[in-house]
Amino acid sequence: MVQHKKRTSEIRRSMPLLPIGTVIQLTDLTARQIRYYEEQGLICPHRTEGNQRMFSLNDVDLLLEIKDLLEQGLNIAGIKKVFEMKNEINGQRKSEKELFDEQIRSILREEMKMAQSHLKKPKLRYADVIRYYQ
Repeated sequence: MVQHKKRTSEIRRSMPLLPIGTVIQLTDLTARQIRYYEEQGLICPHRTEGNQRMFSLNDVDLLLEIKDLLEQGLNIAGIKKVFEMKNEINGQRKSEKELFDEQIRSILREEMKMAQSHLKKPKLRYADVIRYYQ
């Protein structure tokens, strides 16, 4: 249930709903700055059939992060490097989580096999295993 809510929330945050004028007001950036960050590959807003940029809440967060990093003294190349490192870390976490989930499934399968062969209840339950690792 919590996973479903998290997924639904992420889908909503990724929906391209905001035109550039609204994003300008939310971020206090100029249209030129936003277009420049797009040219540099830092953001990739959705384009409508009429080629209008539409931004998601995630895009707005990304623009605010870019703005903060620039104010801290990083240049565009440095920001690209920061984003690359974040993507690598997120990719590693995702693969670690997938591995972890597969390990849990494997443990539960073995417990169920043992329980069926010995006509016993399994010693471990999925909820117990998850609670231990969180």
